[in-house]
Amino acid sequence: MPLLSTDAVVLHSFDYSESSRILRLATRDAGAQSVLARGARRASKKFGSALGLFSQGVAHLYLKSGRDLQTMSAFDCTHARTAIGGDLERFTGAAALAELMLLFSTDESNEDLYMTLVHALDAIEAAPPDLARATSLAGAWRIVAELGFAPALDVCGTCQTLFPVGQPLQFVPEGGGVLCARCARAYPSGRPIPASVCATIAAWLLAEEAPVLDLREARAHQRLLREFVHSHLADGRALRAFEVWEHGDWNAT
Repeated sequence: MPLLSTDAVVLHSFDYSESSRILRLATRDAGAQSVLARGARRASKKFGSALGLFSQGVAHLYLKSGRDLQTMSAFDCTHARTAIGGDLERFTGAAALAELMLLFSTDESNEDLYMTLVHALDAIEAAPPDLARATSLAGAWRIVAELGFAPALDVCGTCQTLFPVGQPLQFVPEGGGVLCARCARAYPSGRPIPASVCATIAAWLLAEEAPVLDLREARAHQRLLREFVHSHLADGRALRAFEVWEHGDWNAT
């Protein structure tokens, strides 16, 4: 089997036997991979303590076509991201992003998707606790867009009609985003949203500065995101990490 050395991020990890671990990785050159790290539970130069959640480094993989579980011979950690694990607001947001990658990415190489994840995790790690939820929302929307499902925001998602300034807007998750009044009539699940909500999502998608959200506003955005993901990606699968992230209030005083 050929050896591939590729940048990777640890998305999930669990113990396997007395000495090994099974990991789910997002990689730059091989997409999402499930790998067996033999001996990872023991102190070793190959892995050490470098396999924490959201750690980034160079994974050395032996890949065999058609195999569900590949072999990782070593992992050279370059960024442990320990600050994410030290704050529940950051951790639950990062876990929601990891869930998107675990459920919906493939084993095909997608460097843009990988780098979107890396930049999002870096931003979450650096975010003050009171901005971590909005920072996670921004990263999640960018990942959804890289997966091929960017929401329609400035034109109708069905007929592509431009919205006049001041026109009431309807966000319809299964319709692809914002719809005009005529097209929205076909979807009973649509809800009116202010233009400012669309502007905030658009800013997140472009990695531009967005307004600071209070908890109520952030949760409304999380609900829109969850409904959109369920409509276009989830295929009926539960989003457990999303649920924890959406309903938590970790920094309440």
